Amino acid sequence: MARMKYLVLHCTATPEGREVTSKEIRHWHTDPVSKGGRGWKQVGYTDLIHLDGKVERLVDNNEDAEVDPWEVTNGAKGYNSVSRHVVYAGGCTKDMKHPKDTRTPAQLKAMTDYVRNFHQRFPQIKIVGHCDLPGVNKACPAFDVAKWLKSIGIYQ
Repeated sequence: MARMKYLVLHCTATPEGREVTSKEIRHWHTDPVSKGGRGWKQVGYTDLIHLDGKVERLVDNNEDAEVDPWEVTNGAKGYNSVSRHVVYAGGCTKDMKHPKDTRTPAQLKAMTDYVRNFHQRFPQIKIVGHCDLPGVNKACPAFDVAKWLKSIGIYQ
């Protein structure tokens, strides 16, 4: 068990407007490499924000500021034991050539509510994008998290 330090925001790196299911994420992350997965023992995210704004729990947690071994997800190598990870479906242009903030109005509302609630309960935990973690060379979550946080009244 470790004290949580980060809430990490992610995108699925899928085309704008394409829904993603929890089954797909489980396949991508936990199926053996021989079957097209990564072979991880756990998915990368605690929660998935669908295009319609529905938030789906992928990995149970006890909603405290500790990361118990059974709560660890594989969202960012080197940070998993001290982080919770949430992902929205999308993050790329329709042609998959560029990262893009593709959050629908429903996803934006759901993510805003999720992050505000999280921040109210755990103001000491830093909220970051996957790309903001040291050593990460990705565009994920395809938007400037610090700028967005300020726009919704969260200053860290």
